[in-house]
Amino acid sequence: MSGSCLWTTSLVLLAVCAKIAVWANNGDAVFIREFTLIRRDHLAEEPLHDGGQKPEDPSSRTARSEEDRDTLWDAWGSWSECSRTCGGGASYSLRRCLSSKTCEGQNIKYRTCSNVDCPSDAGDFRAQQCSAHADEQYQDQYHEWLPVYNDPDNPCALKCKAKGSGLVVELAPKVLDGTRCYTESLDMCISGICQIVGCDHELGSTATEDNCGVCNGDGSSCRLVRGHYKSQHSSGKTEDTVVTIPYKSRHVRLILKGPDHLYMESKTLQGVRDELVLDRPGQYYIENTTVDYQKLSDKEVLRITGPLGADFTVKVQFTGGTDSVVQYIYYQPIIHRWRETDFFPCSVTCGGGYQLTSAECYDLRSGRVVVDQYCHYYPENVKPKPKLQECNMELCLDSDGYKEIMPYDQYHPLPRWESSPWTACSTSCGGGIQSRLVSCVEEDMQGTITPTEEWKCLYSPKTAILQPCNTFDCPTWLAQEWSPCTVTCGQGLRYRVVLCIDHRGLHAGGCNPTTKPHIKEECLVTVPCYKSKDTLPVEAKPVWHKQAIELEEEVTASEEPT
Repeated sequence: MSGSCLWTTSLVLLAVCAKIAVWANNGDAVFIREFTLIRRDHLAEEPLHDGGQKPEDPSSRTARSEEDRDTLWDAWGSWSECSRTCGGGASYSLRRCLSSKTCEGQNIKYRTCSNVDCPSDAGDFRAQQCSAHADEQYQDQYHEWLPVYNDPDNPCALKCKAKGSGLVVELAPKVLDGTRCYTESLDMCISGICQIVGCDHELGSTATEDNCGVCNGDGSSCRLVRGHYKSQHSSGKTEDTVVTIPYKSRHVRLILKGPDHLYMESKTLQGVRDELVLDRPGQYYIENTTVDYQKLSDKEVLRITGPLGADFTVKVQFTGGTDSVVQYIYYQPIIHRWRETDFFPCSVTCGGGYQLTSAECYDLRSGRVVVDQYCHYYPENVKPKPKLQECNMELCLDSDGYKEIMPYDQYHPLPRWESSPWTACSTSCGGGIQSRLVSCVEEDMQGTITPTEEWKCLYSPKTAILQPCNTFDCPTWLAQEWSPCTVTCGQGLRYRVVLCIDHRGLHAGGCNPTTKPHIKEECLVTVPCYKSKDTLPVEAKPVWHKQAIELEEEVTASEEPT
């Protein structure tokens, strides 16, 4: 390929043009120019004019800032073309030192650019740089080069491995500007140095994404899901579903312990299905999602940083032997969110009225409004309160020509919730429910109250239509201690007092007669009786026995006290 190189005339920068080949979509090689920056002190000095200062050419540079005027630096030049057209690249700006002495600071600064996602068929940027060396011989052989990612020692060197062999070679001392330092990070290589990049795509920024993928977010747009699964070989199945992880989920981690084997199925929003067979450890790519799979002697591990490009169903294939256990964790996006509506029509056509907003449940995947129950499913979802504003404040033409506009609470009261009296409690004790009717009403200037649409009252919480009542305990039977046996020897009877006690500890009625404990029972005194055979035992009836009988009669007569 023939092509011209751009050469800068600046004394600060010497641009060395290197041809780096990457592959375009049509299969042709496209060469990218790479400019290598060289320090100014490596160049020959430009002759100085009188006074030791170089003349300032205002037409060649941007206007110097106040800060630059207080230093020996010229103004910063314009920004260079971005090193990439998508996926995040770098651009630089240069400035000249106007003194023969050394200026403090840097003569170059960088910023990120082209921070938009590349098309799904664009391929990996580091992989493109490796494949560009396929037409070059290494050790007298041609190789198909694959990228080596996440080098801990020098992440900004272009290290590639030959396909089909263990050969790893550093094909270039540095990758092109804008290449990611690590696969799971936004940090990028600029001039061979890994630079920190925040989620706001600013160099040196410490901004980070929350677990939901929102930059500087608070984690409220997703929820943590944990679970486990145990295979059942006795069911006779050959496979089973472990979990279905929804579209856009993040930070998926799944561990299988046991002899069984994992595989995955995907389903896009358009209904396109695919299957991923995990036959070897490594990285897999399906539906714009990278899946990291590890197989150890006693377990299998799946990791997906996300976001998922489709609904993924993780399945287990039974291999016999003992049952397997699968544990999983992921962050699921809250796909149904509340969305505030526009203002409803004004309540009047003239003379001063009001209008309200509402909230509707919105499906982020389909872009459609759904029933409110979908949003109520997520406790994290808080329905926004309606907003109210005045409207149609102009005078009515058919009036007497004058109408005083006053605040609503004095002249035209706002619609309000009005409730009927509570119904009787459903139970007399033990906790019941009572209800009432609540409706939205309007009051006109004459004080006439009429029902109206509920949306007009939604600016304030609707009053409760149910409430608990009679939550105190029901009366219960209380049995006191047994009396001594009525005989001093042999078999006799013993008695006790049983009372109906309410929640205040007072003797009352209302206890269930069928659950009343008995008040007398037989008793046996182990002392032998020495009586003649023709004399029957005499039953002793002390004073407390008579009192027990009287109390029993009194309780029976007063089951329902006044």
